[in-house]
Amino acid sequence: MSQPLPRSLCVYCGSSVGNDTRYVEIAQEVGKLLAANDIRLVYGGGNVGLMGVVADAVMANGGSVLGVIPVGLFATEQGHRGITELVEVASMHERKALMAAESDAFLALPGGLGTLEELAEILTWAQLGIHDHPVGVLDVDGFWQPVVEFLDGAVAAGFMRPANRSLLRVIDRVEDILGVLGAPLARPDTPLLSPEES
Repeated sequence: MSQPLPRSLCVYCGSSVGNDTRYVEIAQEVGKLLAANDIRLVYGGGNVGLMGVVADAVMANGGSVLGVIPVGLFATEQGHRGITELVEVASMHERKALMAAESDAFLALPGGLGTLEELAEILTWAQLGIHDHPVGVLDVDGFWQPVVEFLDGAVAAGFMRPANRSLLRVIDRVEDILGVLGAPLARPDTPLLSPEES
């Protein structure tokens, strides 16, 4: 049994385009997919890097985009004035909280420390029961495999429960995104996080 497709998908991705044109192509495909399925893009509001590529692709294909950007980042991440709605906030904390509140699924594309930090935080929130929305990574050419291996290692070392590990969905192809993120969460009867876990 599947759940309804997300109405708004939060996409985390790099403020650079990387050194392989495939990253740009994949980001464009994601934007087209969202627009074609009437799914609003929620993202960090920038007009640079893969962030700008995804937003441009959604807009070019008739979709809707909500960008959220802290005022202080405008020197390095220019706010995208060509999207449906751009909201300026005062801090990174406000940015991430608003992006989460406006989304009902989360997807990470390739990126750097910021992307990794956002992914880790939204997974932690799921682990703590703060939200129950699906979280996935688009594993372009194995980009996210080191993170997957880290999580598997954390389970093997006793720092993470298998149920918590299963919160991250690994997606290999753009065409599989909606099917994977549309699958219901498997929630165990016991809490996902015990007091001694961090």
